[in-house]
Amino acid sequence: MSNLSTSKIALVVRQAIVDDIPTIQAIARETWPITYANIISSEQIEYMLNWMYSDEALSEQMFSGNPFFLAEKDGDALGFTSFGSRSNGIYRLNKLYVLPTAQATGAGKLLLQTVVNKVIEANGKELQLQVNRHNKAVGFYQKMGFDIIESFDFDIGNGFFMEDHLMSLVLN
Repeated sequence: MSNLSTSKIALVVRQAIVDDIPTIQAIARETWPITYANIISSEQIEYMLNWMYSDEALSEQMFSGNPFFLAEKDGDALGFTSFGSRSNGIYRLNKLYVLPTAQATGAGKLLLQTVVNKVIEANGKELQLQVNRHNKAVGFYQKMGFDIIESFDFDIGNGFFMEDHLMSLVLN
């Protein structure tokens, strides 16, 4: 477990289990409409939530080497993250979402640092992520040391696209 104590909030990070899927889904359903409100349509938000956060999708991710972690305060989940291995020492940050009411508390940084530590422990050399080009999180990731290495549009079906940056953090 990782701990972070600040004057704002005391947080703990723990690995999520299958029983935490409803919590992960609830956080996603609360954060996505706010995060993507002026970026993608509500129809695309619903499509992507159903695609990426169904019970089956989350279970499959958890059991295929993509661990999830929850940031909690006093037993209440504030956010989650997930990552997995790609190849040749490159890992992928799959997800990182923090409840709007818990943003700027250090929860996002703690979740990201947890993933970075896990990747370093696994002798990973790089952590990559995809983020919507218009998402304010781009600035957060840049502040945390990530660089934009590519931008692309990815057809996800039903006439929807992900307009993303591929970002990278090179690890020592």
